[in-house]
Amino acid sequence: MPEPHLNRIDRDDMDKVFQTMWDTGNERTGDATIIEVMANAPEILRWYFEEFYAQIFYNGNSKIRLDVRTKELLRIKLSKQHGCQFCNRSNTVDALAAGITQEQIDSIREPGQDLFDEKDMAVIELAEEMMLQNMHGQLSRGLYDKLLKYYDDGEIVEIGFVAAILTGMAKWIFTFDIVDREEVCPIKPAA
Repeated sequence: MPEPHLNRIDRDDMDKVFQTMWDTGNERTGDATIIEVMANAPEILRWYFEEFYAQIFYNGNSKIRLDVRTKELLRIKLSKQHGCQFCNRSNTVDALAAGITQEQIDSIREPGQDLFDEKDMAVIELAEEMMLQNMHGQLSRGLYDKLLKYYDDGEIVEIGFVAAILTGMAKWIFTFDIVDREEVCPIKPAA
């Protein structure tokens, strides 16, 4: 169980919108510590869910063009690699709803060509460049060319931006100890 130093806001003391977020998190994962801690800064919590997720990730902004399935594939790959239990439980629900199969989710840490097409593999390869464990990540010319077969430059920027927000959030939630870590988590407190 997470043990953050930051105060946790009780569900009953949150705005109704945040209570709904708490309920969803708790229902999907059995723990809503992340919402309790983020509620200390309601403007940040609101931005993350209402601006980043609703407007960018789920295309609430009509100018965002990247399909949601691509973003769900990217997100489940990143979360399976960094090992946030909260993320993986919740992201699995959304990945399935976006058309990613359970078999694909189960194999995404070490994906095989037999389960993913070339387009998916390009996104997965970019996620591997962006993940926490890869300190030498790079959008090489070869990877760019693979992505360019399916996405224009604006969409590739969007994939990278979404990965950056998600990866930065992963670092933050582990550093602040507000989620349970799976064994694969690369961020471990010093002894």
